[in-house]
Amino acid sequence: MQRIKTSVALVFAGALLLTGCATGGGGGGGETATDACETVRSEARDISNGAQNALAAGGDPSDVQAAMEGYRERVDAIDKTAGDDAGLSDALEALGEKLDEAAAFAATLPSDPEAEVDADAVAAQQEGISEAAAEVTAGCTSDTEG
Repeated sequence: MQRIKTSVALVFAGALLLTGCATGGGGGGGETATDACETVRSEARDISNGAQNALAAGGDPSDVQAAMEGYRERVDAIDKTAGDDAGLSDALEALGEKLDEAAAFAATLPSDPEAEVDADAVAAQQEGISEAAAEVTAGCTSDTEG
């Protein structure tokens, strides 16, 4: 329950920080598009690291699945506040899809903590999430440079 409350709080904090991206950074807060993109990059990195760590830690498959679903909600929140950049939105959707795949994968993990887990399959999920997060970073970077 604490993890859900923390995730919700982070989503709202991220959404508040990202409103500058949706408004072009022109609000009274003084946040520039570069600052907003740094927030998007930071959130994508945090989501990627958290998801990869949750997969690596294993444990109760339903907990891992819930973690992936929570990270997906964070991606959706970023996408809603990231403005009209179609490239960034597509990259965020791709990251969300990788998190959905990881959630489905987590549901197939054994519930017995002593059971062997396919390390290659876990690594493939982690790599997919990492690559998708890198695309979000690249999408936001090219947005501020263009």
